Amino acid sequence: MDLQNRFNFRRVISRQLVFLSIVLVAYPASLAFGQAAKTAVTAEWDRLVDAGRKEGKVTVSIPASPEMRKQLEDNFKKRFGIEVEVFTARGSAAVRRMADEFKAGVRHFDLHIGGSLSTVSGMLDEGIIDAIEPWMVLPEVKEPKQWWGGHMWVDNAQKSIYMFQAYLTESIWINSELAKPTDFRSYDDFLAPKWKGKIGFLDPRTPGAGDSNWAHMWAVKGDEFLKKFVAQDLVLGRDQRLLAESLAKGKVAVMIGLTSYSLQPFVKAGLPVKSVPAMKEGTYGTGGSGNLAIIKAPAHPNATKVFVNWLLSREGQEIVSKALGQATRRLDVDTKWLRETGVIAAKDQMTVKEFLQVENQSEEKLDKVREPAQKLAAALLK
Repeated sequence: MDLQNRFNFRRVISRQLVFLSIVLVAYPASLAFGQAAKTAVTAEWDRLVDAGRKEGKVTVSIPASPEMRKQLEDNFKKRFGIEVEVFTARGSAAVRRMADEFKAGVRHFDLHIGGSLSTVSGMLDEGIIDAIEPWMVLPEVKEPKQWWGGHMWVDNAQKSIYMFQAYLTESIWINSELAKPTDFRSYDDFLAPKWKGKIGFLDPRTPGAGDSNWAHMWAVKGDEFLKKFVAQDLVLGRDQRLLAESLAKGKVAVMIGLTSYSLQPFVKAGLPVKSVPAMKEGTYGTGGSGNLAIIKAPAHPNATKVFVNWLLSREGQEIVSKALGQATRRLDVDTKWLRETGVIAAKDQMTVKEFLQVENQSEEKLDKVREPAQKLAAALLK
């Protein structure tokens, strides 16, 4: 090797050694910074949990699901030593009580989990709920990359009603001793004379899956179809448990508008209840009961923050998804098993764009689809 080449070689080696020394110095510093940041989050979380324990409890309004109630009460208290006071009711009744108490200056409830229509009309429009992102503390909750579609919202302002679930649902059920899944391939099949007086329906004049199904039928079939459908002497009800029981006991042959958690007790008991695949006209996308709203100035702010972060964590979403039989948007929670119950997670089936085209639970779709459909229901179902 000549003199010039030896010089160039030494210069290259020298530069590489300088670079390596910089990396070796910077690497421990970056580790220390990352560890410090992690330690800071842990310390903040520990202080938050301690403050929540001192408050003693968090008061949560949830869907009328005994299984979800049990899982929340058992798991959250065991995890954090904070009581969960659970209020279960249909969404419309729950939000009415919360709004009335809020206006009277009473702070009993901390947060609500439920359907979108009642949450928008009874809470968002009443101005009683807070922006949610400031309540997110844990990185696994705050970071959009943990969620299919990133952070998704019901409200147009995209800040106050957080949609932590997204799925397509089979919300049409039959008593298999009275009907077969193949009896219903299209909505037109419900107009057959043999089903007159044998079709149950969760009252579409009130918020819920009955209203969602009715709105989808209105969107794909129109006014004239629904007029003929109502002439089938629908068996209407607002109590999901009683409607589920009427199907299981054969008082009706088919039921529309009930979600999985209402019927699972009868399925587990071996009664002849089965879901029906989507009609050829398709189905709607929804967040189901998986929408979160936080009351402004809640009674137990620290316990509320702990609960919100646990609820939206991997652990919380696994528990809630199984209890409700509905599909979370968290990417690290398995939802493929839900197919057995007639629920298809949006993240397992479609793109975000496709879901946004078929969903009918956002504030925008409530105005454009659900509201006019509900007005028709009020006119026809007297």
